[in-house]
Amino acid sequence: MTGIQTLKIGVSGVRGIVGQSLTPQLIVGFAEAFGTYLGGGVVVIGRDPRPSGEMVANALVGGLLSTGCSVIDIGVCPTPTLQHAVVDLGADGGVAITASHHPSEWNALKFCREDGVFLNAYQAEELLNVYHQGAFAQRPYDALGRVGADEGAINRHLSRVLEATDQAAIARLAPKVVIDSVNGAGADCAEGLLQKMGCEVIAINDVPNGRFPRDPEPIPANLGQLCDAVREHGADIGFGQDADGDRLSVVSEEGIAIGEEYTLAFAAEVMAERDCPGPLVTNLSTSRMIDEVAARHGREVLRAKVGEVNVVETMIAEGAVGGGEGNGGVIDPTLRFCRDNLAAMALILQGMAWRGCTISEWAGSFAPSAIMKEKLECPAGRTQRAILALIRHYEGQRLDLTEGVKVLSEDGSWMHARPSNTEPILRVIAEADDCESARRLCDEALAVARQAIG
Repeated sequence: MTGIQTLKIGVSGVRGIVGQSLTPQLIVGFAEAFGTYLGGGVVVIGRDPRPSGEMVANALVGGLLSTGCSVIDIGVCPTPTLQHAVVDLGADGGVAITASHHPSEWNALKFCREDGVFLNAYQAEELLNVYHQGAFAQRPYDALGRVGADEGAINRHLSRVLEATDQAAIARLAPKVVIDSVNGAGADCAEGLLQKMGCEVIAINDVPNGRFPRDPEPIPANLGQLCDAVREHGADIGFGQDADGDRLSVVSEEGIAIGEEYTLAFAAEVMAERDCPGPLVTNLSTSRMIDEVAARHGREVLRAKVGEVNVVETMIAEGAVGGGEGNGGVIDPTLRFCRDNLAAMALILQGMAWRGCTISEWAGSFAPSAIMKEKLECPAGRTQRAILALIRHYEGQRLDLTEGVKVLSEDGSWMHARPSNTEPILRVIAEADDCESARRLCDEALAVARQAIG
């Protein structure tokens, strides 16, 4: 791939392959743009442990300092920890240095506001305009920013999760938990959190060195080692993290990776049991299991465009009791409006303790369903061609065109096709009563899209 093909700029930040599209010059430029956009002030930065993180951080700091911003570096930490720290420290913004679930050759900058929420589409567009205009607020030698550090961010984050959790109930259950941290940002803090809640913990891939022993995306296909460890140790549950600590996947006590969609379903059920009003909020590509949760607890479900900030802004506007995305990202509004897999673990363990059931039994309380997730390489200039072809193909059926095209059937099955926010691909997701039906829905859409792309 050429550099331009591996560079993705959008609502999820600036992502690219280090040494190809994500260069020091590009990083400094976006740092200068962000400092100019903020008009100076204090910026908190944190990173996941991938090998390029130190280079990216240094280039980022230089650009921010040149625009008069002071920097508080909290080091290697989960992305939600960075988002907590922005608010805790009264900063004007923050930058998470992480390519999340991407392989180790990738890295990225994710920009957030003073409330710890990532920039929305309009704000990201404003930042991009500043970058392209290049009129950065360069400060003279005696007005440059300064660099400081904060070593308490992770402990504050853990304390907040513990305070919001029924620790006594989890301690009585005393679950045996296997945690696979993929040698990522959550490697140290996840094990500590689980131990403080009274769990017996078996940790694998728990050195935060950024050398990923598996693809860091926590989907069933990547969790074979975790499944084996759950069976070997007779554990009650297995948790699979991603590289930056915002997404989570679950493995049952039988050593079966039941899928990242169950992460939100379980956590949403616990949040929906709270004695406060408000809907559940998720995105257009998330499993219908959340609709079952809502029906059980008399809640409404609202669906936003895909992307953490889109879900978050809907949650804030509607006073949601809980929310998240079907990729394993849980957002607990009692903590902070961010995807947080530490919060997700606490909610799921609390739900197990309250119910006195196994993960398999809890999963079995949902109607039979299968979800398929596929992707098709699609150059940015051809995504709309594919979407228009799909709209024509499904003309006459019930369509939701909020983002891409979503086809909804009377039997509850659906297919959603949309351009990715983070990669030059078209994502196609379908859900039906069984795998064969979901596969047919995916294959039909993929065939139409391929022909349109050429």
